[in-house]
Amino acid sequence: MQRKQQQKELPLGQNIMATILESIPKEANVTKIDYEGPRIALYTTSPRYLMEHNEIISNLVNIIKKRIVIRTDESIRKMEEDARQILSKSIPKDADLQATFFDTATGEVSVDVKRPWLMQKNSEAFNHPEVTEKIGWKIRVRKATTNPSSTIQAINYNLKVSSADRSKQLKQVGEKIFRSRLVQKSEVSLFTLGGFGQVGRSCMLLNTPDSKILIDCGINPGARSPMESFPRLDWANITLDDLDAVVIGHAHLDHTGFLPVLCKYGYKGPIYCTEPTLPMMNLIQLDAIKVAAAQGRTPMYSERDVKQIMKQSITIPYGTVTDISPDIKLVLANAGHILGSALCHFHIGNGDHNFVYSGDIKFANSILFEAASWNFPRVETLLIESTYGAKEDIQPSRPEVESAFINSINNVLQDGGKVLIPIPAVGRAQEIMMVIDHYMKSGQMIESPVFMEGMIAEASAIHEAYPEYLSRELRQKILETDDNPFDSEYFTNIEHHDAREEPLREGSPCIIIATSGMLEGGPVLEYFKNIAPDKKNKILFVSYQVNGTLGRRVLDGARQVSMLGKEGKVEVVNINCGIERLDGFSGHSDYNQLISFVHKLRPKLRRVLVNHGERRKSENLSMSIRRMFRVPTHYPQIQEAIKLF
Repeated sequence: MQRKQQQKELPLGQNIMATILESIPKEANVTKIDYEGPRIALYTTSPRYLMEHNEIISNLVNIIKKRIVIRTDESIRKMEEDARQILSKSIPKDADLQATFFDTATGEVSVDVKRPWLMQKNSEAFNHPEVTEKIGWKIRVRKATTNPSSTIQAINYNLKVSSADRSKQLKQVGEKIFRSRLVQKSEVSLFTLGGFGQVGRSCMLLNTPDSKILIDCGINPGARSPMESFPRLDWANITLDDLDAVVIGHAHLDHTGFLPVLCKYGYKGPIYCTEPTLPMMNLIQLDAIKVAAAQGRTPMYSERDVKQIMKQSITIPYGTVTDISPDIKLVLANAGHILGSALCHFHIGNGDHNFVYSGDIKFANSILFEAASWNFPRVETLLIESTYGAKEDIQPSRPEVESAFINSINNVLQDGGKVLIPIPAVGRAQEIMMVIDHYMKSGQMIESPVFMEGMIAEASAIHEAYPEYLSRELRQKILETDDNPFDSEYFTNIEHHDAREEPLREGSPCIIIATSGMLEGGPVLEYFKNIAPDKKNKILFVSYQVNGTLGRRVLDGARQVSMLGKEGKVEVVNINCGIERLDGFSGHSDYNQLISFVHKLRPKLRRVLVNHGERRKSENLSMSIRRMFRVPTHYPQIQEAIKLF
């Protein structure tokens, strides 16, 4: 009893370390215990012992309520070339080893194989603990993609060259997270910095006496002035050093476009997101630099700032409870919107308050993803999006929208026209690709060339690299067969603008899928200029068009638009082609799905806040939820401070 009392009086970090030292058997040969960001890392010269007695770690996690990872002591790690040779001999030939990546900051080696099912942990063909003991590196098996992702390769390279800095930073992050709390009683406030009463520049600050967490950090792609484009961090009255963490829900620019600027101006802390969100975010942010340069604008940030995000990012899987500050735990859950998109569940204090930020959610199954998760143990405050929050925002069923899609395209192709689909490279592009492939193979859609340009091929490779974030059916296909569902004989990737002659050739019906989805830059603009004047053609929108964007103006009926030409001269484009919008492919929930999501949450909510929608839609969803569920609701505007608890 006396020893327990003394242990309680120790500072939090020492308390944890003392408990671990008391609980670990000598046979584990633990040489060091250290912070690794939000995790406690146990370094051992006998990794096989702890891997074969995993109940030791499980029991320890139950005692200290913190994440623990096993790391190999540096003294037993073989030289990379020697370890690579041992791996190539140990891995079954049929698994087809493609690549290895050694992360010296964590002592992990990622092994990319074509057939990962041959190397499962209970597989007789590959003994994980035994091989780990031989090479001194902890092994992580990954699915090798059909086409290697240059984005993932670049991230691995940058992680490699910055490993010493990352190790130091992770230790500092851990020391900050596991510091003692200043105040035992929680007070929780939310400051709205962007994305309230509008779609774009999503950003908010979650504030307690012990913590300041920035949630999302986006830009408004349709705004024309800096005050309307960027989050109102100036109003929050904080310095970048005050922030404990940045949490990113998903990779789209309206949620991440200002993050490189934060790093540019000195934010050094952790950035939490899911594993696929990191390469997706990287891809989209680097593309924004290219688009700005092509439009004659000075980019807000450089490639160096995007690389800095890679070094500061800490990726966490769905469903894992992670300490991100002394009084806040974070759990990410599937949001069904794009690859790696997450609902963010913040558990504040000792069960004092639970805040869930939906981000962008899709509460329905799609070809790519399962419907958004809803089974949280507790939620007192929910912040939900309202992109389609008006009562009339009811999307057609999936069979209906696919039928409309087939008919729309077939009508144009039959008449010898071209269909241009402006599309976000992430999510919608992969969904549309799979629909086209399915219906052309079944004979229900007229076979024709499908040309893709922009980041679509690279984004598809990233999808294939993270099958555990896809729908059950796709995950099974990628992890248990040699099929790549994103590869089709119908698709041609346009890798350089000189190759655009073929899709733009007169009298050659085809489908063109190009970025960006709102006609706000990217290769789609060159296709738009060529396709819009001819009445035989059609522009088919399958994603949301933000107010102020060129896509929204075209959708709202503009028959003529002015655009910058190649040499900076203004060009007038006449729009004579057909214009059509199909909502059923959206990665956002419609009105009914949003209401169903709120209905599913148990126990009863104490409060619902509404954001990420035009003001009228946010107001409508807020009033509907209040009326149906008899719960207090509010649709804040930007620059409001809301006391949650």
